[in-house]
Amino acid sequence: MTDAPTLVKCLVWDLDNTLWQGTLLEDGDVRPTDAIREAVTALDARGILQSIASKNDHDLAWARLEELGLAEYFVLPRIGWGRKSDSVREIAASLRFAEGTIAFIDDQPAERAEVAYHAPQVRCYDATQALELTGLPEFSPATVTVDSLRRRRMYQAGFEREAEKERFQGPDEEFLRSLEMVLTIGRAGDEEITRVEELTLRTSQMNATGVHYSDERLRSLLADPQHEVLVTTMADRFGPHGAVGVLLLRTGERAWHLKLLATSCRVVSFGAGTVILNWLVDQACRAGVHLVADFRTTDRNRMMEIAYRFAGFAEEPCGCLETLEAAGGDGIQRLHLTPSPQDPPTTLRLEAPDLTPDPVG
Repeated sequence: MTDAPTLVKCLVWDLDNTLWQGTLLEDGDVRPTDAIREAVTALDARGILQSIASKNDHDLAWARLEELGLAEYFVLPRIGWGRKSDSVREIAASLRFAEGTIAFIDDQPAERAEVAYHAPQVRCYDATQALELTGLPEFSPATVTVDSLRRRRMYQAGFEREAEKERFQGPDEEFLRSLEMVLTIGRAGDEEITRVEELTLRTSQMNATGVHYSDERLRSLLADPQHEVLVTTMADRFGPHGAVGVLLLRTGERAWHLKLLATSCRVVSFGAGTVILNWLVDQACRAGVHLVADFRTTDRNRMMEIAYRFAGFAEEPCGCLETLEAAGGDGIQRLHLTPSPQDPPTTLRLEAPDLTPDPVG
């Protein structure tokens, strides 16, 4: 069995003789072919972000992209005279993407070699391959969700939030309240399952186990009355953040088993992970059960471990473990918490279901 290739999250384009035909500084009427336009829009519809790393006059190049009606498709463009490897790495860092999820396309072998040398995990493509990209597996996500279709706009809204934060004068909590955020936790249905699966694939820094749950596995959990499959979405006055979290929870009379918590790194600064954990702890307290969470250390999820520890989860054994499924292999730890009541969030509005069992009688 062959492993599926790592999906490309962002494709970085060169401009001259790559995105468009000709050299801008020699011919101001440069333009892309219809096929290149179709490739750009097709990748955008799949949720693959696109950016630019070009050695060009910034103002001229950006004005030309606007004239061509293409500027809106590119986030964090780097147009200037510096090394393209620096541009590509800056784009990856700003997006908080691993460099192995970045692709770069350029007509010049020397430019591709320079990027490959300084950023060896970035996948490089010759401009002659531009029309083949949409057919390659690394550019072909298995499913295209509602969030995929609007991913670029969600990131652009995120950049607008960051700019607003830079201008805001006052404490961080006041800024967060000014965003008018609404965090919604809901039970997943058939339509949300693909969004949940995508989150388990795309999240790494805030994924408690790094385990990917397939569509088939998630649907089987939906049919199990002892399991809750919960998806978290978020929105504010700038627009939707989309699906930003997933919880897989097995309920029981003495303990609830949190098999997976994953949240998007895009909402870490808004405290979404803490709000989700506090809500779950409060629900467990109301239900009179202990909480046990699975955690497996990966090379990227230190932030999630800190979140669990800060919430009070520890490795102390407890009798409630007898009621849980046997621990999985691959370094899975069991973290335990005796829950206590939690205060509601102060910087956003939370909309969430009541997981506590109905009283008998």
